Amino acid sequence: MATLEQYIIDLKALQDDTAHVEYSIDDSFFALLETSEFQKGNARVSVDIKRLADSFEMNFQIEGHVVVICDRCLDEMEQEISTADRLFVKYGSDYADGGDEVVIIPEDEGTINVAWFIYEFMALAVPMRHVHPDGECNPEMMKKLSAHLSNEDAMLDDMQDGEKPIDPRWNDLKNLLDNN
Repeated sequence: MATLEQYIIDLKALQDDTAHVEYSIDDSFFALLETSEFQKGNARVSVDIKRLADSFEMNFQIEGHVVVICDRCLDEMEQEISTADRLFVKYGSDYADGGDEVVIIPEDEGTINVAWFIYEFMALAVPMRHVHPDGECNPEMMKKLSAHLSNEDAMLDDMQDGEKPIDPRWNDLKNLLDNN
């Protein structure tokens, strides 16, 4: 059974000033994190670690895909991701987030679990809009969407010139004012 322990890097145990770690991410990774944004995907993660004078520089290279829901047809779709991110790790007395790219870990422990950082880097690489390429959306859902849009257009065409549609919620609010 996979655990998040495999994502722990012992910085104190590094023999050289540089190190390289690779991970293969699959659905079990997302299940361990219990996230809601996405639970499926495959990616290759490469981490290059460089010891600096008073810190460590970790460069993450992530290539692969995650499964997201299409905003248009609501079917699952694979969203390709490719990202390069950097994280600086410094020793301190307690664990702390030192800013955008800096993490402070307890010096007596000397380890960092990079699983959540990998997830965050992947999440930030996913575009805000998730849409299948043209012609790949669920045809049944596209028919329903098209029918809905046609009904809206027909309602607008039925209105007289110069008349704008009124959201019924405004009428309810107006009734509240009229009662006062």
